[in-house]
Amino acid sequence: MSQIRVACVQMRSSTDVAANIAAAILLIREAAAQGAQLIATPEMTTLLDRKPGAVWEKSTTEEADPGLRAFRALAAELKVTVLIGSIAIRAEGGKCANRSFLIGPDGKIVATYDKIHMFDVQLNAGNIYRESDSFAAGGDAVIANLPAGKLGLTVCYDVRFPDLFRTLAVGGAKVIAVPAAFTRITGEAHWHILLRSRAIETGCFIVAPAQGGKHEDGRETYGHSLIIDPWGEVLAEGGIEPGVIAATLDLAKVDEVRGKVPSLKHARPFGVPNA
Repeated sequence: MSQIRVACVQMRSSTDVAANIAAAILLIREAAAQGAQLIATPEMTTLLDRKPGAVWEKSTTEEADPGLRAFRALAAELKVTVLIGSIAIRAEGGKCANRSFLIGPDGKIVATYDKIHMFDVQLNAGNIYRESDSFAAGGDAVIANLPAGKLGLTVCYDVRFPDLFRTLAVGGAKVIAVPAAFTRITGEAHWHILLRSRAIETGCFIVAPAQGGKHEDGRETYGHSLIIDPWGEVLAEGGIEPGVIAATLDLAKVDEVRGKVPSLKHARPFGVPNA
């Protein structure tokens, strides 16, 4: 089987964990009704809250997380694979992991990925983000097995680090997920360019479910969930509002594109004299 129907769930998560879980469940059901076999939700599916200390206060361990429990049951009920873009999970040192969960159609956790690159930026006086204040960075790239092929896992700011994407592609990934909560400012300038570039460089399909709109905690995210083919063409795109986009991926196109432009095989070591 080289084809798979995928869907991106676009959300506008609030500071209310229970409400976010309920909203995600409705949209996952909508995606499944459209025939999606792999359904992906955005970064921080169950909570977006910028208040200091709120992430730790409202998070819990993986074993006790109510969202993860609900999503595992839902995947098993619908008999679909669900990628929860990320959930804040308590880790050591008083910080959380920004953790993706790939859940199989039997409800079991197939793989987890902890976001590696922390979004510590100052866009302007009113848009300062210090993700590392609340989250501990992960240290391992993750490639998961799906019936149709291998899936590489990333989260949001990871998209600015092409070496990670190349590593996933060389490791066999044919699809790379990029669940995100891109800011409106960076999204308007960079979202499409970055995602299409990662697709073209790796010869992979990109599946990027996003947060979108003005959130309860005051932040504004860009939305525009995207599904992109290995040639860099956009197969499906969302807007600002919550909803579902879907496309059928023919994974044979990965080999076709990489055969035309085999850049993954052409990398060469080089030095930097006088550096």
